[in-house]
Amino acid sequence: MKIHVVNRGDSLWGISQQYGVSINRIVRINGLENPDKLVIGLALLIPEPYLQYRVQQGDTLNNIANQFGITVQEIMQTNRITNPSAIYPGQRLTIPVIYHTVRERDTLYDIARRYGTTTVQAIMQMNRITDPSNIHIGRIIRIPQKPKPIIEVNGFTNVYGQAGAEQVREVAHHLTYVSPFGYRMRKDGSLEVIDDTPTIRAAQSTGVIPMMCITNFSATEAGTQLAHTILSDLNLVETLLTNVIKTMKDKGYRGLNIDFESVAPEDREFYNRFLRRAVVRLHPEGYFVSSSLAPKTSGNQKGALVEAHDYPVHGRLLDFVVLMTYEWGYRKGPPQAISPINEIKRVLDYAVTVIPTNKIFIGFQIYARDWLIPHEAGQEAETFDMQEAIRRAVQYNAEIKYDETAQSPYYRYKDNQGRTHEVWFEDARSAKAKFDLVKIYRSRGLSYWVLGYPFPQNWELLGDTFIVRKL
Repeated sequence: MKIHVVNRGDSLWGISQQYGVSINRIVRINGLENPDKLVIGLALLIPEPYLQYRVQQGDTLNNIANQFGITVQEIMQTNRITNPSAIYPGQRLTIPVIYHTVRERDTLYDIARRYGTTTVQAIMQMNRITDPSNIHIGRIIRIPQKPKPIIEVNGFTNVYGQAGAEQVREVAHHLTYVSPFGYRMRKDGSLEVIDDTPTIRAAQSTGVIPMMCITNFSATEAGTQLAHTILSDLNLVETLLTNVIKTMKDKGYRGLNIDFESVAPEDREFYNRFLRRAVVRLHPEGYFVSSSLAPKTSGNQKGALVEAHDYPVHGRLLDFVVLMTYEWGYRKGPPQAISPINEIKRVLDYAVTVIPTNKIFIGFQIYARDWLIPHEAGQEAETFDMQEAIRRAVQYNAEIKYDETAQSPYYRYKDNQGRTHEVWFEDARSAKAKFDLVKIYRSRGLSYWVLGYPFPQNWELLGDTFIVRKL
């Protein structure tokens, strides 16, 4: 997919003519609620002119995929299909392949440059062209696509009951795992109860692996003392793990994520011991074990949030880790990018020296924030979804800027009371920058915090960039 940044005077009609894509498709994949009002600086995803195919009697996704030389998973992701057998005659499918009809004055070089996904040599090879200068008007040429990396994707959800289940169903075709957050441990090693059964069932019915998450903190308590109470007492450790395993068996979880935060630095070795015991207890039962790690840039970094997180030990013992590479733009701090690329790179540059790259999930927040400025101590930013960020930009006719260092969009506006606001959010450009990191660092994949914040561009671009592994 291409990304078009709106300039002064742009209209959707003009943009659609420029790229040869219908207005309706641009509106749909970008989730545009007010397509007649485009603010300057708005990033728009431009869909590829993929082939449209109508399902015939007797078709299966497998034979359709073979017909076009692609995978069943690519068709399923593109069309948001979670059940490969649930297609029917007459259904229209988007097939992620591109055909180009040669026009007057077209050259293979022009065609390759137009689509930007291939070379002249690749076009010649795919279409068995021996003479690049001998292509006639009207000839239909298939455009080779770059192979998509296969990654795993996790989504945390902090909404329970049927609402949590619906969040999973909405993006299930893009998820490998879903993790309801979370089971808080009690000081006696028992677990607080959460209504996660609907979410687990939704995951199981859509090919998503449910991953249990345990934690030590709550909205009102950091959990430092609670972590010490459990981690320092081996009997409580065993009690907690026994309760975890029972819950996993009862509920149908397939693995565990350990998210212990604000653990006291002096409890670092107790935490490492807990990880060893978790692996010893859970692996024989057939469960995988993972953890969520605060973002660190060195092994000797100081700070209450990071010192107890021993990257080398987590990387050696566990099946994978989630790097919580977000929250630089903290809701109670001054306005800035929430997950700036330059800071994420610093974390990854350290992490890959002590953790195998195929065990690393890069964290990606999918919410926006609105700060009052000038920022005053004690003020808390408002948190909302990307659609609301665009809604406010349109409402106040705010020009969207893009911070090249952080690779993040932002804007300012004055509200009806004359107060100035600064909004930092994510768009197609910043999502692509994070996806590029997955490829550059060859990480295992992405972990989203948190499902339930609409961000249409992210999911469209994710499916166009990667094949999401289903286990």
